[in-house]
Amino acid sequence: MTQPEFHVLSRSDLAEVEISPETVISAVRRGYLAFANGDSRCPTKLMMPLPDRQRDSVSYSMLGYDGGIETLGFKTSYRQGTESPDKYYTTISLYDDRTGMPFALMDCERVGASRTPATTALIAEACAKPEASSVLMIGTGIQGRNTLPYLVATLPGLSRLMLYGTHPDGMRESHARLAQYFPDREIEVVEDVPVAAAEADIVVAASGRAAHPKVRTGWLKPGGLLISVSSKGVDSAALAEADYAIATSEGQLGVTGSRFDDGQGSARIDAEFPAVLAGQAPARNSPQDRVFAFSSGMIITDIPVAHALANRAIEAGRGQRVRLWT
Repeated sequence: MTQPEFHVLSRSDLAEVEISPETVISAVRRGYLAFANGDSRCPTKLMMPLPDRQRDSVSYSMLGYDGGIETLGFKTSYRQGTESPDKYYTTISLYDDRTGMPFALMDCERVGASRTPATTALIAEACAKPEASSVLMIGTGIQGRNTLPYLVATLPGLSRLMLYGTHPDGMRESHARLAQYFPDREIEVVEDVPVAAAEADIVVAASGRAAHPKVRTGWLKPGGLLISVSSKGVDSAALAEADYAIATSEGQLGVTGSRFDDGQGSARIDAEFPAVLAGQAPARNSPQDRVFAFSSGMIITDIPVAHALANRAIEAGRGQRVRLWT
């Protein structure tokens, strides 16, 4: 190739690309570890609310470098409104730093729907108590539907899988995703979130403005883990109530999780997750700690998942090659 060109991959080009939970989890793990070891770069997410509050529109961008696969990534997102997935658009561009050439421009919905549950699974693996056997999943949106199979792939000892959701399509898809990978497992649908949270070893909140009481860390039993996937369904006191607090990125907690601050413009965390995963920081101080983990998307996890999906799609003959610079 003598001229710079992108492989342009649409949402439909990527929709049927098969990639297992184990493959995604491994890619995300490598991304975090490369960052923890200083081989990658990940500036804080830039987010800009738009002036018309009635539509609750927001735009943000992320830039990062994955030292493991020597690839640079730019991600952009725009959403108009809170409830409409039809008005959410996100893309990622990849550049090969070994050749200095552009590689792919692609829809990022499938990437986010894969790397987010992989991050959740890795947080659960590292931070849940060793004998954890039950999980409550709250939310059935695009990123939440893969969470239970990803958790089971990482923690096969989970025997009780509880699910709370309000959208019929999301509930059906959540059941289907688990059955696809673990047909022998069953989901227990729950209606009382506080009661279920008190019974679960791990609680994952990925709901928007859902019809349930906002989740509190204080509901957890000793040793419990609450993972907030940038969820509006988590009470703003959840971080302050925790015995130990983790964030995927302290900087991004200040951007996308500012409601968890202490009233003086700051939010206390005890460790960043990449350091926990790399063994550079503890996952908790005590087996009895109620742990709160704030999960915000980091492009160092988008890049390896996007790279893997793009390669599979290109090998299958999907997408188009576009030369923007000729």
